[in-house]
Amino acid sequence: QGYYTRRGGVGESGDFITSPEISQVFGELIGIWYISEWMAMGKPNTFQLVELGPGRGTLTDDILRVFNQLASVLSKCDVSVHLVEVSPKLSEIQAMMLTGGKVQPNAEDKSAYMKGVSKTGIPIFWYRDIQDVPPGYSFYLAHEFFDALPIHKFQRTEKGWREVLVDIDPEVPDQLRFVLSPSRTPATQNFIQPEETRDHVEVCPEAGVIVQRLASRIEKDGGAALVADYGHDGTKTDTFRGFRNHKLHNVLRAPGTADLTADVDFSYLRKMAQGRTATLGPIKQREFLKNMGIDLRLQVLLQNSGDTATREQLLHSYDMLMNPEKMGDCFNFFALLPHQRLVHPDKKDKPESKSPLPPVAGFNELLLK
Repeated sequence: QGYYTRRGGVGESGDFITSPEISQVFGELIGIWYISEWMAMGKPNTFQLVELGPGRGTLTDDILRVFNQLASVLSKCDVSVHLVEVSPKLSEIQAMMLTGGKVQPNAEDKSAYMKGVSKTGIPIFWYRDIQDVPPGYSFYLAHEFFDALPIHKFQRTEKGWREVLVDIDPEVPDQLRFVLSPSRTPATQNFIQPEETRDHVEVCPEAGVIVQRLASRIEKDGGAALVADYGHDGTKTDTFRGFRNHKLHNVLRAPGTADLTADVDFSYLRKMAQGRTATLGPIKQREFLKNMGIDLRLQVLLQNSGDTATREQLLHSYDMLMNPEKMGDCFNFFALLPHQRLVHPDKKDKPESKSPLPPVAGFNELLLK
């Protein structure tokens, strides 16, 4: 009955809306982040952009527009796009958005199940699993991806930790309810950290596995990963909720018809990187976008837009992304980078010989000369 495999309602007419659907500026700034990191790492000659759970393809489309505008910078670089998508329905929507529908199924023995060429001439491949994406210098993107993965919930009781489980309600036919496990479950033993101070904890083991994969790929092949999501740094407790038609929905009612989500615990992602990469963040979306120059970009778009309706739309979408009461504070950005991106490997021997490393865009204040 999978929600994403059957419908996956992103957008105005769906169950929830995401930042790229609100404003093109969001994706443009992320595109600039990747190019900025690619330059800081010495402009390697291949560049794989790998997006996990690309939704309707809007974000990749905005990023590719930036790559196209900066084609002269990327001219000597072999750029390709790799989308990890399990939903047949969403991959069709992505193919329409990115290639105008010009895609072909891939031969059986290949890891990619579909391939095509973007409107700007960049090859695009679709995969069901991150493990199928070919190794190589890659930039990874996970925007509102981790919050959709399944979680385990735990409650501290007088008898120790108990897992929160879903049960049939004996009182009400066809109704589900939450119950506490009568004793410890394997998950309780494996996923609760001994130093945990909260009384209620949500753990997403699948997110841990994916971060381990990203970290080991970045350690081996270089690149970086950018994660943007609802979340917290190991402080929140009960965040599991459902959305249907842009309204909160009881998660146990009519399973498979609502978007289920839980805030991402960035402290857990950091732990799961296991020191293979450096991590930055989480920092609030409004700080990240401000550091990326969103105010400057908005001014340019406002100057270039002729009509009042467009200007109002630009200001409205800016407010949605940046206002602390809206998306500005509840969304966070988090990055995985190779250790040498932040510290020169031989810095400790000859500190004076190396030029300072450029700051990582978005995570450092934007200083305009």
